[in-house]
Amino acid sequence: MKHLIVGLGNIGEKYDRTRHNIGFEILDAFAEASSVVFTPDRYGARCEIKHKGRSFICVKPSTYMNLSGKAVRYWLQKEKLDPEQLLIITDDIALPFGTVRLKAKGSDGGHNGLKSVQETLGTSKYPRLRFGVGSDFGPGQQVNYVLSKWTDDESKALNGRKEICIDLIKSFGTIGIDRTMNQFNNK
Repeated sequence: MKHLIVGLGNIGEKYDRTRHNIGFEILDAFAEASSVVFTPDRYGARCEIKHKGRSFICVKPSTYMNLSGKAVRYWLQKEKLDPEQLLIITDDIALPFGTVRLKAKGSDGGHNGLKSVQETLGTSKYPRLRFGVGSDFGPGQQVNYVLSKWTDDESKALNGRKEICIDLIKSFGTIGIDRTMNQFNNK
């Protein structure tokens, strides 16, 4: 059984370790924990991680956030997978920092990356892992907030939260979305 795991983010040094790039960070941690390295490929960097007879095709799109759907569609078609076998990892300002929520479907919630995926695939029925980045910003400061770097306290807490996300991804691929939501959505 194969799954496509796509971490949303923006390429380039200026976006490293920003809240908007948590999808990239989680996949980097997953690859590192699995002793696998990302290599440049079409529309992004790619690696394959094996776990309990499952294959996780991990992609960090190079299309920038607003065009993420282009990379997602390409890799779904290339790997001959259905949207149910996809997991999008994204930041979410509606959730407190470090909170993780797995959902089988939903709206884009104003997130440009999810909006692009939804428009390109023509459906909102695809699994997504939303990682809470908090909402500690004033009126009109949302873009600056998500494109800013983690605070020192957030950086210290991130490793433990990423480990939970890695366990969640493995669970999603082995026992399915329903049982994984029950197990992880209140952590």
